[in-house]
Amino acid sequence: MTNSVYIATSLDGYIASSNGSLEWLNHFPNPTDSDYGYHEFMDGIDAIVMGRKTFDIVSSFSTWPYSKKVFVLSHSLKDIRPDLVDQVELVSGDLNAIVKKLQQAGYHNLYIDGGQTIQSFLKKNLIDELIISKIPILLGGGIPLFSAEHPMLQFDHCSTEVFEGGLVKSHYKKFEPFCSSPFLF
Repeated sequence: MTNSVYIATSLDGYIASSNGSLEWLNHFPNPTDSDYGYHEFMDGIDAIVMGRKTFDIVSSFSTWPYSKKVFVLSHSLKDIRPDLVDQVELVSGDLNAIVKKLQQAGYHNLYIDGGQTIQSFLKKNLIDELIISKIPILLGGGIPLFSAEHPMLQFDHCSTEVFEGGLVKSHYKKFEPFCSSPFLF
């Protein structure tokens, strides 16, 4: 089972502006109309786990962007819009139990999305892979990707790609002692 994060941040580490807007992402030039590997990443995903705030933003888009099942973490949301009932399911409770239940249901590779959700998974050491694209813009504030509330976690660097316009995508996997690092003594 792999729990993966695929996300863009500003140079100063924010995933959204202070009001939760993602509009700043639309200001980044993309002359080649690249998806920066997103579709390839999604091909390896079985389902998406996202938080309520992220769901609220995504569900406001003119078209639903996902072909994979989406599980929304929420204690307060009670219903899903009728047009999304087959694609979205509400879940709540202990993250370890949720992940175990999803794995038992055949969802082995999860895309974890949303600032608070990612931070909650990090607090429980439930993130196996981070794919972070840094966009060359300073927001000066907003919603950070990381918080000071998770334990120290170590990841191995797998690769970094630099795209036209300055976007830098780095891929990290959870550090596995005695397996992945040739520098252990």
